[in-house]
Amino acid sequence: MICLTGMPGSGKSTIVSALKEEGYFTLTLGDGVRAEAKRRNLDPTGQNLGKIMLELREKNGAGAIALLLVDQITNAEDSVVIIDGVRSNAEIEVLKKIGIVKLLAITASTETRFNFLKARGRSDDPDTPEKFNERDNRELGIGINESIDNSDEKILNSELTISELIESAQKIIQKWKNENT
Repeated sequence: MICLTGMPGSGKSTIVSALKEEGYFTLTLGDGVRAEAKRRNLDPTGQNLGKIMLELREKNGAGAIALLLVDQITNAEDSVVIIDGVRSNAEIEVLKKIGIVKLLAITASTETRFNFLKARGRSDDPDTPEKFNERDNRELGIGINESIDNSDEKILNSELTISELIESAQKIIQKWKNENT
């Protein structure tokens, strides 16, 4: 499993989209939370998704969101699974119980990340600096900084083009695949 971690807006989804186009099997931890919001008939706003994520972690432990994907990962026919949105070491530990895990952190400046999120325009993306800071604080509160610090490799995405970002990730992933074959 190649797991991507990083603060919201750092470029993880951009990398995952490109890898999916290349034929990789991809999963996003946030999709599990969005599915839960749909099950509860809640709009997938940043506030609702954040609340659900915290509730699931409180109820089922810090690795709860990763647990939502275990069946999909174990049933995957692909030898490499790309997992977007790892937020904590507890999620990594859940994943390590079912396979080899490599963790790639994507980092970017606060300004870069806010601009990326505003441009992306997903339903849970913050549209004001206040909402952006609130989301960042929620992510930091669940330990994302520790997963970033413990990553196997990091990519700084502050002055990269989209092509350079994707190429950097592809090189790292290919190196990891070569190490594990």
